[in-house]
Amino acid sequence: MTTTRPGSDSGAAPCIAIVGATGAVGKEFLTILDERKFPIGHLRLMASSRSVGKKMTFRGREYVVEDLEKADPSGIDIALFSAGASTSRAHAARFAAAGAMIVDNSSAFRMDPEVPLVVPEVNPEAVQDAPKRIIANPNCSTIIALVPLWPLHRKARLRRLIVSTYQAVSGAGARAIDELEKQTKDVLEGRPARKEIFSHQIAFNLFSHNSKIGADGYNEEETKMTKETYKIFGDTSIGISATCVRVPTFRSHAESITAEFASPLSPDDARAILSHAEGVRVVDDREKNYFPMPIETAGQDLVYVGRIRKDTSGPNSLTFFISGDQLRKGAATNAVQIAELLLKTTDMETRSKTGKPGNPAMAGRV
Repeated sequence: MTTTRPGSDSGAAPCIAIVGATGAVGKEFLTILDERKFPIGHLRLMASSRSVGKKMTFRGREYVVEDLEKADPSGIDIALFSAGASTSRAHAARFAAAGAMIVDNSSAFRMDPEVPLVVPEVNPEAVQDAPKRIIANPNCSTIIALVPLWPLHRKARLRRLIVSTYQAVSGAGARAIDELEKQTKDVLEGRPARKEIFSHQIAFNLFSHNSKIGADGYNEEETKMTKETYKIFGDTSIGISATCVRVPTFRSHAESITAEFASPLSPDDARAILSHAEGVRVVDDREKNYFPMPIETAGQDLVYVGRIRKDTSGPNSLTFFISGDQLRKGAATNAVQIAELLLKTTDMETRSKTGKPGNPAMAGRV
C-alpha cells in the first residue's frame, strides 16, 4: 500500500478536502464518497493538531492527515467541513477566498441570509446562489424530517407541525458512543455510570436534548428545527413546535410527527405520495406492527416512514413516525449530495479538464 500526500495523486476530477476527517462524520464522508463513486482527482484530509500525521485509507491508498491550521487551501475545489461551528467560522472564509466551495456541516452559517441551506430532495436549486462560496448542511433532525414532509407540503401545504425526536447518542460524536457503551457495561455490572459527555446518565435512560435552553423554554436543537424548516421551505407561516430528546441508541434518529395541512390529505393519499418520494421508504405494516426502527435505518440513506394515520385531534391532520441515519442522510450523505449538485451545476469536471470556468458560482478557480 502506498502512502499518498497532498497533491500526489493525479486525475482531471476535482480536488476534494475533508475538514474534520478523523471525526465520526468525517469518516462517513469517506465511506459515502466511495460508495457513490464521487469523482476525485486529489484528496486532502485535515483535522486538528492532535490528529496530524494519522493515516486514513481511501480507495486502496493511505492519506496523511494535515494540520488544518497550517494547511494551504490553494487548489481545492470543494471542501467538506465537519469540525464544529467554531472551526468553520475560523477557516471556511479562508478556504473560500482561495477558490474552494464549502459544504459546511456545522451550525455556523445556517441562518446567514447569504448562505443557502440545502436538502437536495427539497431545494437543490439553492446551491446556485452562494455568494460567500459556502453552502450549509442543515441539522440532522431537520433533514430527516423534511425529506418526507416536503412532498406532503407540496401537495396540501403545511399549516402546523408538532415534532418529537428520539435522537441517538452518535449525534453528539464518537465519544458519546463510547460513553453509552461504557455506561451500559457499568450499570449491568453493578457499578455507577460514569458521566463525561452528557450531564445525565444515558444508559437505560433518556433526557431532554443536551443543548442550551433559551428564554422561551425551547432548547437549541428545537429552535434549529423551526428556523431551518422556515428557511429551507421558504415559508415562515407554518406553526412549528419541537421537543428533542436524547435516547440510549447508538445510531439513527427517530421522530414522531403530527402535521396539519391546509387541505385534506388522507393516510392513503400520503402513503401513495411518500411511496414515490425521493429519499423515502414507506415501512407501514399495521398487521405485523412493523414500522420504522433505528436498528434498520442505521447505515441507510433513506428516511423510513410509517404509522401513517389520521390525527383524530384536529382537521386535515396526519400523524406518522420516521427514522433516518443522522450520520449519513442527516449529515455526510446530504453534504455529499450537495457536492454532487455543485459538480452538476458548475460543470466542474469539464472546467478541470479544459481550464475554463463553468457556472459563475465557481469562477475564480481556474
